[in-house]
Amino acid sequence: MKKSTKLIIVFVVLGVLGAAGAGAALYFKQPMPGKEGKHAEAEAPKKKPARYVSLDKVIVMLRRSPGETQAHYISTDLVLSTTVEQEKKAKDDLPMLRSVAVRALSAHTMSAAQDLTVEQYAEQLNSIFAATYDKDKLEKPFSEVMIGKLIIE
Repeated sequence: MKKSTKLIIVFVVLGVLGAAGAGAALYFKQPMPGKEGKHAEAEAPKKKPARYVSLDKVIVMLRRSPGETQAHYISTDLVLSTTVEQEKKAKDDLPMLRSVAVRALSAHTMSAAQDLTVEQYAEQLNSIFAATYDKDKLEKPFSEVMIGKLIIE
């Protein structure tokens, strides 16, 4: 055999051995499903499954600005993020939450209502609901209120 052929064979063999070594290193570096998987699950807190309760068709007439003759309104659907355990309590509180939402949203004029974003409405309602539950010294049965639909007319 020629010297150059032997050299090519040596490089091919070294390349194959290097690839095999890299593959073996990756294989043995992977976490074992029986050992680390259970340990990682024990460390991570169990996240409770989310449930969603809807509060549909909250319709509110907006305050009129001075000199304004046309009536304007907000129509919104709210979604409460809760847990399975607190879902019934959240549903039981829907009439009270509707009343609080109507009171909060009716304070806006048309120009003020148009200036707010959906996120700002959600933040405002979240803080008002939290204040209501704090005032009554009750546990809030949902983690947040989200806006499902918002129409300002």
